[in-house]
Amino acid sequence: MVLTTASVPDQDKVAFWNDAVSRTLVPMEVAPRGDGPFDGRIAAGRLGYLQVSTVEADAGRVSRTPALIARSAEALVAVGVQTSGTATFVQDGRRAEVREGDLVVYDTTRPYSFDYPQRFATHVFQLPRRALGVPDSDIRQVTGSAIGTEDGLGAMLLPFLATLASSPADGYPPTVADRLAGNVVELFATLIAERAHPDGTDGDAPSHLVLRVRDHINRNLGDPDLSPERIAKAQRISVRYLHRLFEGEGITVGQLIRQRRLEECGRELARRGRTAPTVSAVAQRWGFVSPAHFSRSFRAAYGVSPREWRSLRTARDDLRGAPAVVPAPGIVPGGAAGGAGADRPGVGFPPSGR
Repeated sequence: MVLTTASVPDQDKVAFWNDAVSRTLVPMEVAPRGDGPFDGRIAAGRLGYLQVSTVEADAGRVSRTPALIARSAEALVAVGVQTSGTATFVQDGRRAEVREGDLVVYDTTRPYSFDYPQRFATHVFQLPRRALGVPDSDIRQVTGSAIGTEDGLGAMLLPFLATLASSPADGYPPTVADRLAGNVVELFATLIAERAHPDGTDGDAPSHLVLRVRDHINRNLGDPDLSPERIAKAQRISVRYLHRLFEGEGITVGQLIRQRRLEECGRELARRGRTAPTVSAVAQRWGFVSPAHFSRSFRAAYGVSPREWRSLRTARDDLRGAPAVVPAPGIVPGGAAGGAGADRPGVGFPPSGR
């Protein structure tokens, strides 16, 4: 999409430009400098969930006010790359002089302004705030400052982002566009972490995102198509970043999905009722497509088949106060027969996939 003031009557150019910028980026107020006819051009496209825009315009001031923020439905983070001209950028009480080649990070949920003293051009990359997977405190440390591209990650980012902004957004197949967007977001998250934690510590940035991924898995266990690729797309992160998040969790994403499905199957199979569901029905309800695969996975995790597990659990419950049934070899519920946790399926078993 390209919007330009070229064919707009002079008296309507400023109003047109205000509307064009607000509709393409986020609602903002544009106040041109000088008395002559205003000239501006904005081109925007999408790369997966990443919006890439290029803005060229005459001198002016652009402001994002609290009233305009209230009109926006989604929280976005933007990365601007100054390709020509200069700007004075203000956010979170900090003021930065932005030169050609500098990067700036800003949060659209808080007021900010850009003052351009002469004609300028800039690339703007907008993405959902939650896709970054970094805490708000880290973003606040980076906003209101210019990031030079002489060294560090900025030096690598500038040519890459310039090439990405100049490429047609519709030139990539959807799957490639999604992967590219995920990689760009991961680079932005790394840039923010590099600036917010110059000592090299990561802080607890990924922790809330890990919890969100775990919650997503728990809510979608019954979906047989649940996979790292589907999870990464739903969370708007790259598959690579998803796997990196779980490097410190002691389990891979695929193992976690399988483990949680087996736990739920184990609980359901141990539940008593007048009309107990079949083993294959339980397996299908929790996302296992193949009954044979489910039986193999269950035996690998618990040491017995699903039917043997059901028989052992229901037989133990029938004893009503008698000592717990000693399970088949290789099963030690709760760590000892009849011990703490013996009534909870899966307690004391090694996680699947280990």
